[in-house]
Amino acid sequence: MNDDHSRPGNLQRLRRWAGGLLALTLLVLMTGCATGPGKNPRDPIEPFNRDMSRFNDAVDSAILKPVATGYREVTPSLVRTGVNNFFSNLGEVWSLFNNVLQLDLKGSADTALRFGINTIYGLGGLLDIASDLQIEQHKQDFGQTLARYGVPTGPYIVLPLLGPSTLRDTLALPVIFKGDVVTRINDVPTRNSLYALRLVSIRSNLLGASQVLDEAALDKYSFTRDVYLQLRDNEQRNGKHSKSEDDDGGALPPEPLP
Repeated sequence: MNDDHSRPGNLQRLRRWAGGLLALTLLVLMTGCATGPGKNPRDPIEPFNRDMSRFNDAVDSAILKPVATGYREVTPSLVRTGVNNFFSNLGEVWSLFNNVLQLDLKGSADTALRFGINTIYGLGGLLDIASDLQIEQHKQDFGQTLARYGVPTGPYIVLPLLGPSTLRDTLALPVIFKGDVVTRINDVPTRNSLYALRLVSIRSNLLGASQVLDEAALDKYSFTRDVYLQLRDNEQRNGKHSKSEDDDGGALPPEPLP
């Protein structure tokens, strides 16, 4: 009964989130138009993005990085690997959904098989038995699904706390949030604990990369942007999308003549 009553409220919250996200996106785009294009045609709102990157870096330095460092120091490697495997296995559900939407039969079959084997024989996903059996992983998200059907990338955007994104991936966030298996857990303390553990686990995996980036990159912002965009491009090419969403280079379309 409680679950039935909570659904309208969840739907309303999702709509408010989507509306707020759209408003933020429009504000960002208007800011970009006002400040003029940056040096990279895929990053027309670079001043805004740099400010947001500095904000995110400050939050990371003050909270996320110290917590992730402590987690890595006190948690045995075997346990950290199990945590990574567990959340990766949960992600297979979302990847399966997107592989099906993309009409990828092999990706769907492999993903379903991986989830079944790791859940049943891998102690709920703590062990990655499927990889040992050389069953290929096909990670897919809703941004890649939109790309599969020709939705262009759009400009590069740095989101508060969430970090690098693109306009297409940003607009996909409400669907991604809804498809997250963790959001389906009704017990609030358990759900929040899993959110926190996943975030700390992801950040701890990036400690080495962030240190190299801090030491090596002359312009951390530009390096991060270029690597992110290249990774997304490669993910879409590996997905064998027939339509290239980067034909416009991710730049905003030209403004119509008056």
